[in-house]
Amino acid sequence: MHEDFPSSSLGTFCAFSPFYRPLERSSEDVDIIFTRLKEVKAFEKFHPNLLHQICLCGYYENLEKGITLFRQGDIGTNWYAVLAGSLDVKVSETSSHQDAVTICTLGIGTAFGESILDNTPRHATIVTRESSELLRIEQKDFKALWEKYRQYMAGLLAPPYGTPLIEPHVPLRPANTISKVPSEKILRAGKILRNAILSRAPHMIRDRKYHLKTYRQCCVGTELVDWMLQQTSCVHSRTQAVGMWQVLVEDSVLNHVDQEHHFQDKYLFYRFLDDEHEDAPLPTEEEKKECDEELQDTMLLLSQMGPDAHMRMILRKPPGQRTVDDLEIIYEELIHIKALSHLSTTVKRELAGVLIFESHAKGGTVLFNQGEEGTSWYIILKGSVNVVIYGKGVVCTLHEGDDFGKLALVNDAPRAASIEDFNRILRDVEANTVRLKEHDQDVLVLEKVPAGNRASNQGNSQPQQKYTVMSGTPEKILEHFLETIRLEPALNEATDSVLNDFVMMHCVFMPNTQLCPALVAQYPFVPSQGTEQEKMDYALNSKRRVIRLVLQWAAVYGDVLQEDDVAVAFLEEFYVSVSDDARMIAALKDQLPELEKIHKVLLQQFNTGDERAQKRQPIRGSDEVLFKVYCMDHTYTTIRVPVAASVKEVISAVADKLGSGESLIIVKMSSGGEKVVLKPNDVSVFTTLTINGRLFACPREQFDSLTPLPEQEGPTVGTVGTFELMSSKDLAYQMTIYDWELFNCVHELELIYHTFGRHNFKKTTANLDLFLRRFNEIQFWVVTEICLCSQPSKRVQLLKKFIKIAAHCKEYKNLNSFFAIVMGLSNVAVSRLALTWEKLPSKFKKFYAEFESLMDPSRNHRAYRLTVAKLEPPLIPFMPLLIKGNSKETHRSSQGGRMIANTARTVRYCRSQAFNPDAAQANKNHQDVRSYVRQLNVIDNQRTLSQMSHRLEPRRP
Repeated sequence: MHEDFPSSSLGTFCAFSPFYRPLERSSEDVDIIFTRLKEVKAFEKFHPNLLHQICLCGYYENLEKGITLFRQGDIGTNWYAVLAGSLDVKVSETSSHQDAVTICTLGIGTAFGESILDNTPRHATIVTRESSELLRIEQKDFKALWEKYRQYMAGLLAPPYGTPLIEPHVPLRPANTISKVPSEKILRAGKILRNAILSRAPHMIRDRKYHLKTYRQCCVGTELVDWMLQQTSCVHSRTQAVGMWQVLVEDSVLNHVDQEHHFQDKYLFYRFLDDEHEDAPLPTEEEKKECDEELQDTMLLLSQMGPDAHMRMILRKPPGQRTVDDLEIIYEELIHIKALSHLSTTVKRELAGVLIFESHAKGGTVLFNQGEEGTSWYIILKGSVNVVIYGKGVVCTLHEGDDFGKLALVNDAPRAASIEDFNRILRDVEANTVRLKEHDQDVLVLEKVPAGNRASNQGNSQPQQKYTVMSGTPEKILEHFLETIRLEPALNEATDSVLNDFVMMHCVFMPNTQLCPALVAQYPFVPSQGTEQEKMDYALNSKRRVIRLVLQWAAVYGDVLQEDDVAVAFLEEFYVSVSDDARMIAALKDQLPELEKIHKVLLQQFNTGDERAQKRQPIRGSDEVLFKVYCMDHTYTTIRVPVAASVKEVISAVADKLGSGESLIIVKMSSGGEKVVLKPNDVSVFTTLTINGRLFACPREQFDSLTPLPEQEGPTVGTVGTFELMSSKDLAYQMTIYDWELFNCVHELELIYHTFGRHNFKKTTANLDLFLRRFNEIQFWVVTEICLCSQPSKRVQLLKKFIKIAAHCKEYKNLNSFFAIVMGLSNVAVSRLALTWEKLPSKFKKFYAEFESLMDPSRNHRAYRLTVAKLEPPLIPFMPLLIKGNSKETHRSSQGGRMIANTARTVRYCRSQAFNPDAAQANKNHQDVRSYVRQLNVIDNQRTLSQMSHRLEPRRP
């Protein structure tokens, strides 16, 4: 199935549509494609000029699972890059597809097919492993690119077209050694830091004596860490500073006096490269001035490189020498690797103890030969590896994130581990697994794990063990939790997290119609064996455990239970049962007040008084909404339906108003004219519209005639005259107040409904939808205001204004608006305005570069994760990234529920402290600032914005 434009997981490639084939693409089309492709891993190393040409000639393809792209021996006609999905590479010794063997899998970011340069036969058969999206370039276009951009492409293609497989005169570096040839930028960073120390704290570099031996011109590790923490706000911990100094150690710009390769925060001696020589010169006044100007940029560079260097340092240690902290750092990386999500926590922790770092020189290292017995499993951290078949040459190139050496194992981890270690880990896990079977089927699978963290068990010869649920039937999982809940408050910390995960996720596999009867059945349970006293004690504890679970269930679901008749009826019945028992059983009286409070809250209606008017309330599915639904002639009818109404109910309401409902369909239309016919069982469709999107109702035969409303185009005049008079800090503050209101209304359950589809639960995600739409609104606000500003000097002022607002949002820990503004400034319609950016003062360019570095997607957005880890609540997270990994497919795995539960825990943590607006700051703000940030009027059509941008600054010849 070859298509020019099906829907893409990368976002809408509107310029790839059949109406905009390569020869018909305008400059604006190319800008839109360029913006999308810049975010794709396959193209992150491509030179911008080369990527721009690819945008002019590339085709988009969407292939179903099992499609053969080409066969071994075919003469190729196209080059491909994988945008989504994966493809199997199969090779046959006899060139027959019947006996072809899969030798590797190509994932997102890989490219293949360069044999079209010389018309050599394909060395392998390529078959889609799953539904996949590809970018295709025809042979004539690819050859033209090769001729024009050979110098850029040589390092991106596999031999013999790209970098040679073995380069002469390049010595191979042993796996665990450090480079002795420092890069220019690290050499410069070392010089800046040395000069800064000599200028600000010259006593740190001096001759040191230890054990009757004198070490010339040395620093002490602990002092270096102390000093770095004092110099910049971008260094928040000693561990972070250690990683930054390790960058210099790896490049031999800073050396341990005994040539050890690990920087340590200890009383150990280190010497800068410049001080290796006798009578090293002191910095001149000019050098001191340069040092002051460049120090913060140097710190920023090292803070970005530090985490990787620290990880390499840990992984170079022999596994037996890794500390508890080392293992936790490795484990923290492993849990963010998507491909490892199906492995248990125990396996990941064990992997942290055996993974080994390997580094190989550019070109030439043969890790193993065809036919050899495999001894290791490898996954690529950086660089690429060629897969060579004797007599056939390079059949494919594996890149960062691909694995090889043991195809049946997981991929995407950044190291090599021995097969023996991995098999041992799997055997140990199986040995610690308990399986309960009924009728030869697993109904409950438990895994034995250490109770508590490693640090708490350190020094104990026999650490406590507990069993954690891996999988099972809902009924058996519920029984297990009811049997293992610890009733003593001090012992509940470890249990709460796992129990909370079950309570949070139960709606996916055990809806209330199933859970409530099961709880009713468990509450009066009395065992059939034992003395009367034993039976009474057991029954009492069983009741207390059920009450405990019900209390936690009600706490997690909160007001949502009001909308569920089954839940409300159960809680009424359950409250009566516990109240009756409490009259006779004194031990139950303590838990009755909590149940009574929940009972009252659920049965009373929301207060409609002043409190509700003053404080934004979450939107409930049962809340009614007045909404306009438009007709083909742009007239509209206003309907009143519940927020969670289905499309079928919307059609019925529209039909009642129009007097006819024959063959009506509901269409969601964006400002750019993209139309989507909604399915009858879709729910809560009003909040899923784009910023300027509208709902249309029409007979199916009129679908093609629908056009957007003029009002959907957005404003024609900017508001710079209004908000340029407002303080950047005031704007950021009021934006944060509004964003917090929206974020605080998002129920954790909406994350689940969003992931698995609200129509499957017939629930609304209105609060989450509005919060996500706010991100897009702010992003397009930035682009709209800049593109509507015709005066170059005013545009420069706008850039400065938005950078200031972003800085204040970051200060207020409003990361959602912070990233929205930065992404708005990164939008191609803004970033291409070279003449405007050239006039921006260097100070603001540095701020913007620092902001962009936090958006670095490498290592699963590690830069962002490290930043958030340092912040205390209350804070507003970058929501689109937070929910990015919560795909429906991911959560079908045994670890999937835990991943989405972790997301819910993150949201809970961010809101664990109340956001209390500063009264002085709030009073200082005028009402017009508050009103302005809540009523942004924007253009959300990327094509329109690109056209406006080109009118402001036409493309240079």
